[in-house]
Amino acid sequence: MGFIKEFKEFAMKGNVMDMAVGVIIGGAFGKIVSSLVDDILMPLVGVITGNVDFTKLEFAFGEGDMAATLKYGTFIQNTVDFLIVAFCIFLMLKGINKLNKKKEEPAEPEAPTGPTQEELLAEIRDLLKAK
Repeated sequence: MGFIKEFKEFAMKGNVMDMAVGVIIGGAFGKIVSSLVDDILMPLVGVITGNVDFTKLEFAFGEGDMAATLKYGTFIQNTVDFLIVAFCIFLMLKGINKLNKKKEEPAEPEAPTGPTQEELLAEIRDLLKAK
């Protein structure tokens, strides 16, 4: 019974829940970026490059049953996907870091330091001598 309780405590920690939410949002964001690349950017790039459909770019090795196909067009498209996702994450983290810096309160100035013990004793001595 201790194992189940320990697992429940682990699963309910804030970090694990935050990570789960991040994975779900990341998956949804990945679909949006894939659609952006597949449906908007790559057709524009295709028009610029002479109506090239990147998903159909491939190179075949061998013939017949022993043929192997390298689909480098799909690789190019997935690389563009990755670069867009990485750039968006970079911008998001940069914005979060900027917000965190603004929230930090400026350090309070140090309180002026008083006289040292020797200075106080010397002052007391001088006051006693004056009497």
